[in-house]
Amino acid sequence: MTGRRRWSTEEILDTAAELLRTSDAESFSVRRLAAALGTDSSSLYRHFRNKTELLRAVTDRILIAAMDGYHPEGDWKQRITTVATRLREAFGRHPQVAVIWARYVSGGTGSRLVIEETLTALRASGLPDEEIPAHYHRLAILLAALISSEAAAGSITAEEHEQGLESFRVAVLGADPARFPALARFSRDIRPLSDNRHAVFEAILAAQLSAIEARIPRPAPGSGTGT
Repeated sequence: MTGRRRWSTEEILDTAAELLRTSDAESFSVRRLAAALGTDSSSLYRHFRNKTELLRAVTDRILIAAMDGYHPEGDWKQRITTVATRLREAFGRHPQVAVIWARYVSGGTGSRLVIEETLTALRASGLPDEEIPAHYHRLAILLAALISSEAAAGSITAEEHEQGLESFRVAVLGADPARFPALARFSRDIRPLSDNRHAVFEAILAAQLSAIEARIPRPAPGSGTGT
């Protein structure tokens, strides 16, 4: 009698990531994953203790893919921007996983790779060591928010997108000037959240990096080493 096939951890994670392309974290289940693999849930619990641990592992797999082939180039700002762009592109291909990333802590190798490079780049900036953890934390929250928000918006259907645009037009262009004078004043220039996200992502990240740069101590006048 032929025994049941044993699936590797990598095969399980690949299948889970594929399922998450068409379903969100709430509807995703270990039972559904087991059915897709042609096995039972108990066999998967040999690899992962629960659904949350499995989802974290899927997220970390995306982080590893994002950092694959990465080589530090340029100054500290360029290095952080490159990492951020890689994360954005990787999660853009797996939008449902991006939401999971923002919700759970990964804690795996991929997470360590991203954290290590970001901290190393911040140290290269000249920031005092005692300030680096706080700036890293702000960057991490900013990137998770921007990337998961964009990924969530990118996962809606064309019909949902059009419905959202129509609701936006009604809310903005149809606002009563007496009650919402500022909104009426700028209504023709206000853009929906889905508009030009790539440029906005770059602008917000650049602003955050400039804020960090402003915290870097500058040499006092006349403190050079020249003779």
